[in-house]
Amino acid sequence: MRVGSDLRAGDPDRHVKVKQRGSVLNMLRRLDKIRFRGHKRDDFLDLAESPNASDTECGDEIPLKIPRTSPRDSEELRDPAGPGTLIMAAGVQDFSRTEFDRLNEIKGHLEIALLEKHFLQEELRKLREETNSEMLRQELDRERQRRIELEQKIQEVLKARTEEQSAQQPPKGQAQVNNGADRRSQGLCPRVQKWFYERFGEYVEDFRFQPEESAVETEEPLSARRLTENMRRLKRGAKPVTSFVKNLSALSDWYSVYTSAIAFTVYMNAVWHGWAIPMFLFLAILRLSLNYLIARGWRIQWSIVPEVSEAVEPPKEDLTVSEKFQLVLDVAQKAQNLFGKMADILEKIKNLFMWVQPEITQKLYVALWAAFLASCFLPYRLVGLAVGLYAGIKFFLIDFIFKRCPRLRAKYDTPYIIWKSLPTDPQLKERSSAAAVSRRLQTASSRSYVSSAPAGLSKDEDAGRFHGTKKGNFHEIFNLTENERPLAVCENGWRCCLINRDRKMPTDYIRNGVLYVTENYLCFESSKSGSSKRNKVIKLVDITDIQKYKVLSVLPGSGMGIAVSTPSTQKPLVFGAMVHRDEAFETIFNQYMKITAAAASGSDS
Repeated sequence: MRVGSDLRAGDPDRHVKVKQRGSVLNMLRRLDKIRFRGHKRDDFLDLAESPNASDTECGDEIPLKIPRTSPRDSEELRDPAGPGTLIMAAGVQDFSRTEFDRLNEIKGHLEIALLEKHFLQEELRKLREETNSEMLRQELDRERQRRIELEQKIQEVLKARTEEQSAQQPPKGQAQVNNGADRRSQGLCPRVQKWFYERFGEYVEDFRFQPEESAVETEEPLSARRLTENMRRLKRGAKPVTSFVKNLSALSDWYSVYTSAIAFTVYMNAVWHGWAIPMFLFLAILRLSLNYLIARGWRIQWSIVPEVSEAVEPPKEDLTVSEKFQLVLDVAQKAQNLFGKMADILEKIKNLFMWVQPEITQKLYVALWAAFLASCFLPYRLVGLAVGLYAGIKFFLIDFIFKRCPRLRAKYDTPYIIWKSLPTDPQLKERSSAAAVSRRLQTASSRSYVSSAPAGLSKDEDAGRFHGTKKGNFHEIFNLTENERPLAVCENGWRCCLINRDRKMPTDYIRNGVLYVTENYLCFESSKSGSSKRNKVIKLVDITDIQKYKVLSVLPGSGMGIAVSTPSTQKPLVFGAMVHRDEAFETIFNQYMKITAAAASGSDS
């Protein structure tokens, strides 16, 4: 940096002439080379070797070297005139400031270049780790070694074949005859192959094995309209099956006496003469023929039971939220009942074959053995005649008598008795749980009776003494007498939530728990209470009003709550979210009426 002064006599202004040094220009040229991922960016230090500091920290820690002026320059800076020294000092300061900014810019670009280099090195290292070049190289070496071994084996096989062919080579005359025959065969084989492929090539291609393609079915989202439409489709699809079952039941019940009598006579004659199978095939052909005529527009009705056409309501386009919710509930209820019936049938069949009740499966086992022995030693015509006659008499006569006489059916109809006595899986679970509870109660009652039971204690009092909830004995939780215990209907209680509108705190306003009914009290046990303070005990005599209650009026239906009014509460207590609301209401109401009637009779006496 060189500072010169051009002082003219009589010129008051001073001009400062600034010349840049060569070092600054060289640094700018290097910056242009490495900027924006230049070619010589790797010549600089790595980020791990560079100082870990920001721009401002480097500006604070590394002092900027102010260019020194030579004695010649200092002599030039001296102005005997005096006033020009201030202007010249200001120019030097501006120049040093611009040089400082340029150095900061250079330093920033250097740090950016080093960061880019560091990130590129990290990406390169990750790519090397992911590709696992060493493992690929080892696999490639193994494949090469395997290829070499296979080539050696092929060469050995070819060599052995050539040796065998040379050992078995025939004489020359015979070789010529064989060559002529081979030429003729080689001329005939392509023709035969071509003819065979033209005739049977398409069929051969059909037997070619192909990998099975697994198609993923897309599931549709839940929709009330779609659910309703599917239920209607299921009902329409099952209508032929249900109508066929109804017609068979009408034949067995002699709904039309003439039709049942004709069917019974024809069937028994067909079985006696051995025409049962042709008769059923002819009936199937006749049914298909009638269906064809119906499809062509003929009005034919062939049914023993007259069909009743149900009025189909057209689907509404605009439904409110309440109507949609009620529609979904109706469809879900129908689907629940249908699936429940199907599950009961399948579970009964499964339990019949799995010896869940051995006395029932034993009958089936004996019947199968009898049928097997009869099929082995008796002629098929006689077996078919016996089975056909029994089926006709059972279907047309015995079932008619059993349906008209239920008590007779309950005693002597073996298939009906077996089917009704077969349990389902929920019934088996209930039986096992009830048996376990009874065993525990018997064990506990026997121990307590031996240790501390007073003389003359009845079984009911003994059972009430040891009845308890999840947190302890029942009478201890609600501070009642020992003879107070839940009724048999609500022995395990009804899960619900108590809504006390007299309380303002949210924790006291709604409580989850279990509701019990005893002979004289209505007891609510809170599920989150550690003591009996949060439990609720109401005397049935103190109840002034009890009615079914609907907590949310927006939801369809009659609700799932019971409202109980007492003199001690300003607003009625509501037991909501109760699944078995109707059963609980009937139990509470009947016990309330029983208590009030007993109190009224006692006051009259």
